[in-house]
Amino acid sequence: RSVHELDWLMLTFGTAYVYEQKETRQVVSNCHKLPESCFNRRILSVDEIVNEYTSLITSMVARNSQLKVLFTVSPIRHIRDGMHANQLSKAVLLLAIDKLKQRLNYVSYFPSYEIVMDELRDYRFYTEDMLHISPQGIEYIWEKFQSLYMTSATEAWMKRIDKINKTLLHRPTDPDSSVYQELMKKTAQERERIERELSISFS
Repeated sequence: RSVHELDWLMLTFGTAYVYEQKETRQVVSNCHKLPESCFNRRILSVDEIVNEYTSLITSMVARNSQLKVLFTVSPIRHIRDGMHANQLSKAVLLLAIDKLKQRLNYVSYFPSYEIVMDELRDYRFYTEDMLHISPQGIEYIWEKFQSLYMTSATEAWMKRIDKINKTLLHRPTDPDSSVYQELMKKTAQERERIERELSISFS
């Protein structure tokens, strides 16, 4: 679907630090293999973020009045400049999103960052690098998200789709067996039913 046909747009902020090209003073998304000396690395201000995203979002809503925007802040730590700088960066992002919420009534926020910082403090919720979230932590956040934004009907659909995906990803010991072939037949039929009922395509 076109971005202008969306009901919801989800945006996740990771860091407020950016690279700015020295010659143009433009923030860049890709270094194009130029040396680091061509860029200044700095932290964006709250107002810079708010102004840029106000312009972006309002232009999108002007073309799609039904659009709602959901922001999150990534709980993954960016430690290049140290833990304190990471916290400052996250604080800028959180303040910017809060201002956007106050300014635009179709903007909301899901607290994945706060869930990790406040509820998932145990080491088991992190991978070995102690920066990224473990599968167990991801599942915990996903359950919180589902409870806030998904109806029971949506969750039922997701369970059916998840069952199909897991079946298709399964590696059988004997793919030529009649049992496996029957399973694949039933899975294909269920897939076709869901595609018809939801007007979607798995491919």
